[in-house]
Amino acid sequence: GMELHGKYVFLSEGVRGSLSKEVIAKYDLSAGKEPQKYGVGMKEIWEVDPSKHKEGSVTHTMGWPLGSNAGGGSFIYHLENNQVYVGFVVHLNYKNPHLYPYMEFQRFKHHPVVSDLLKGGKRVAYGARAITEGGFQSMPKLVAPGVALLGCSAGMVNVPRIKGNHNAMLSGKAAAEAAYEAIKAERSGDELSDYETEVRSGPIGSDLKKVRNVKPIWSKYGLTASLMLGGLDMWTNTLGFSLFGTIGHGKNDAEATEDASKHKPIDYPKPDGVLSFDRLTNVSFAMTNHEESQPCHLRLSDPEVPVKVNLPQFDEPAQRYCPAGVYEVVEDENGPRFVINFQNCVHCKTCDIKDPSQNITWTTPQGGDGPNYPNM
Repeated sequence: GMELHGKYVFLSEGVRGSLSKEVIAKYDLSAGKEPQKYGVGMKEIWEVDPSKHKEGSVTHTMGWPLGSNAGGGSFIYHLENNQVYVGFVVHLNYKNPHLYPYMEFQRFKHHPVVSDLLKGGKRVAYGARAITEGGFQSMPKLVAPGVALLGCSAGMVNVPRIKGNHNAMLSGKAAAEAAYEAIKAERSGDELSDYETEVRSGPIGSDLKKVRNVKPIWSKYGLTASLMLGGLDMWTNTLGFSLFGTIGHGKNDAEATEDASKHKPIDYPKPDGVLSFDRLTNVSFAMTNHEESQPCHLRLSDPEVPVKVNLPQFDEPAQRYCPAGVYEVVEDENGPRFVINFQNCVHCKTCDIKDPSQNITWTTPQGGDGPNYPNM
């Protein structure tokens, strides 16, 4: 293949970027930092009854129907042309491997407020994507020789504001200015330390530092404590100090998964085909396509792990955490067999994050195949 040589390379791949993941590991950029944390966000676009549409209306919720099983919440945004975004985020640090994030989303739509909005409407699109949630203390070192991490490649999402675009744009500007000064000084291939300094001490760092404890408080003490203590911490941070210092996240999301024997399976209602849908039906609304003859882009480090380790210990949670139905455990005359339906993949990268054995690596599919999201 071709080699493209640049004096500096900016990696702005979004959440769990493939190149960023390799660079972080190669240069040990996460040393001394908290592990990155993630959520999986699922979203449908609905066309609703015009009498129920209120363009510009925004609704956010937290908790229900997750209860104590996981952290997360929803968003409902009224767009133009009678369209509505209905989305749901589940934090991936949940313990119970029986949890089924996609079915939690489908159950959410049966809440009376949501079902009343959607009644008489139709779903026109579906998609899913991982979200970075680690914040200030989880950002790795941002530079290595000749390379810089931008935006969600480094995890610059402000979780309470559910917003990261602003910091991604600011990081692009900061990296460009640092590279410009370096090239003007006839440097190349070294570390852009000025970029690192600007991110951590400038508007990005200020934005993220003020809210750094909201996610770990939620993870450790639950939603109610997060609303009270997290709110108090954010308020005191506006005055320049924190009562709690900087709280750590502890385990990464894969390590947070506990043995299936410690938890009861969750009985989810069957999708009704009107408000709630099975995964494969919804995946068809992601317009995803992968040439079936290409090599599978979801790589297993050890093909034996899903059946020999994950199935007996964790009831193979890949069957449930994937919002596209990519992974199955199929029983045949030779016993259980792990099947990867990579054609269904919507590129959310949840498997790369949540697999308890860290055995799955998401790689770029051949020819740029994947979902084709309309207006997502």
